[in-house]
Amino acid sequence: MSWPSIPAPPDTPACGPPVPVDGGWVVTRHADVYAVLTDPRCVVPAAPGGPPGTLAWLRGAVSRFSDPERHPARRAIAVTALARVDPLELRAAAAECTERELDRAGGRVDVMTALARRVPLAVLAARLGLADPAAAGPAVAAVAAAYHPGADPAAVARADRAVGTLLAMSPPAPPEVVANRIGLLVQACDATAGLIGAAARHVLDVPSAASTGDLLAEVLRLDPPVRATRRVTTTALRLGDREIGPDAPLLLRFDVANRDPAEFPDPDRFRPGRPGGSLTFGAGPRGCPGERHALALAAGVVDVLRRRCRGTGAPAGYASHPTLRVPTSLEVTAR
Repeated sequence: MSWPSIPAPPDTPACGPPVPVDGGWVVTRHADVYAVLTDPRCVVPAAPGGPPGTLAWLRGAVSRFSDPERHPARRAIAVTALARVDPLELRAAAAECTERELDRAGGRVDVMTALARRVPLAVLAARLGLADPAAAGPAVAAVAAAYHPGADPAAVARADRAVGTLLAMSPPAPPEVVANRIGLLVQACDATAGLIGAAARHVLDVPSAASTGDLLAEVLRLDPPVRATRRVTTTALRLGDREIGPDAPLLLRFDVANRDPAEFPDPDRFRPGRPGGSLTFGAGPRGCPGERHALALAAGVVDVLRRRCRGTGAPAGYASHPTLRVPTSLEVTAR
């Protein structure tokens, strides 16, 4: 049985000790990235908040951008909400929705538009109690497009309107609870869509003997939907053989750490059941609270794609998105 090799994109830096860049540090080794993720001296820059019902308010209220003091309580809100959602049921519902979309698609389907950006959000929004799960998807996508710092004013304005739409759809609860429920959808938006897109891009090269779980685990490692995350040091610390001062921005490159040859022998080769694992979902107290749910949603979609779809013969394409690489359409076979 031949397992494919998935080389890193040409712009991927080499794996090595932390490198100073533009007043901060780029961290690429698996051990160093893990150390930063689990070190309380390395924090997520907190969002300041804003007027109720706006994007700034949402960013200031969710656990994702909370300071260390507020983060545990806000994370607990998300964990509690997800505890009521069965990952196995999510997987089955996502598969059922994917079957319906493929039946409607006819001979071809654009994986990102028709499936990856639609099915997971609709399924999760329904389980979180939003009144119109299908309409929630476009609103969540508008928020996700401006969620991180640096979005242009037009994107922020669209996100402000989208936050209002999502608030109107949400079941009654204290503002912080509603915000973190919406935050779960926003965090699932691009990351889960990107995982499904990457899996669809590679699924035709992976032998059918590999389980969907193994496929997704290696896709997360070799073609992660989130390539990097950021932290800031609160005190001076030593990382590997580097002395890093306080208030230093750190860019953690998941995509490089996931190919660290010190952690993964033959790092570019797809290997089911490989020991170790991707850091894409994070680690430590800031690790993604919805990892099992995101994987279940993605698996439901990919299960159906593996059974029903084949390639169109067109080369794989890439979208101009900072964290997502998007496959071309797949051709749908009859059931």
